[in-house]
Amino acid sequence: MKPTLILLAAGMGSRYGGLKQLDGLGPNGETIMDYSIYDAIKAGFGKIVFIIRKDFEEDFRIKVLDKYEGHVPLELCFQSLDALPEGFSCPEGRVKPWGTNHAVLMAKDVVNEPFCVINCDDFYNRDAFMAIGKFLAELPEGSTNRYAMVGFRVGNTLSDNGTVARGICSTDEDGNLTTVVERTEIMRVDGKVSYKDENGEWVAVEDNTPVSMNVWGFTPDYFAHSEAYFKEFLSAPETKTNFKAEFFIPLMVNKLINEKTATVKVLDTTSKWFGVTYAADRQGVVDRISALVAEGVYPERLF
Repeated sequence: MKPTLILLAAGMGSRYGGLKQLDGLGPNGETIMDYSIYDAIKAGFGKIVFIIRKDFEEDFRIKVLDKYEGHVPLELCFQSLDALPEGFSCPEGRVKPWGTNHAVLMAKDVVNEPFCVINCDDFYNRDAFMAIGKFLAELPEGSTNRYAMVGFRVGNTLSDNGTVARGICSTDEDGNLTTVVERTEIMRVDGKVSYKDENGEWVAVEDNTPVSMNVWGFTPDYFAHSEAYFKEFLSAPETKTNFKAEFFIPLMVNKLINEKTATVKVLDTTSKWFGVTYAADRQGVVDRISALVAEGVYPERLF
């Protein structure tokens, strides 16, 4: 069974004002999302699921879905504040979405095969999709609790225009994830990749240190784990009083690892991430895509 790709796109409007992730960066107006989907199809993915907000469904269908028709099966799922388990209701005054793992839960009724979850606005490069696609496709039928993430080499994920936030990963002797620690300021300092620690000191790390860029691979049992823990999350006193509390994928993953319920294999990739973290990054992304097209990695027109 071919794996499915889930694209987290519900944050499109809120973070960028309109559908800014649909900014054309390729030679024929292709978006970063177009390249991810093209690479996923090349890597053997058999279905694409988009998680969006209902309020821009019409715009999304016209500007996004229409171009992929006939190339790959598509599903559209909606994330909303009131999409909660029975017995729960959204606290009055909350406007912030419930987070990335809540978004993943929106796909539980349309995904019955191993799946990969990614951000819609990061350019991951094909090797990342080949790595996660191979892992998911080779899982024995009916596999449970054997997950994976693509561990990008931190030196391949930096911006020339400022610091970036990355989840720095630690692994055991079998290459399984043990911890993900979010570092909000990472850049080169005196030529070395470094992050700012809790004391404001710069700590150097090796260029090939794995970091999470939100490329996760799961099997469908992950939905049941997530549903159960989401109820715990919603019931927690700190969630009830903090209207910005979010149910993130690393929160769920760390719980499963710490309880020894699941393993998460960290897959190495030589892919060089890029994205528009800062406005000044945009031209660099356009130039890199142009170079990849010139090298023949991508055709002039994707779809």
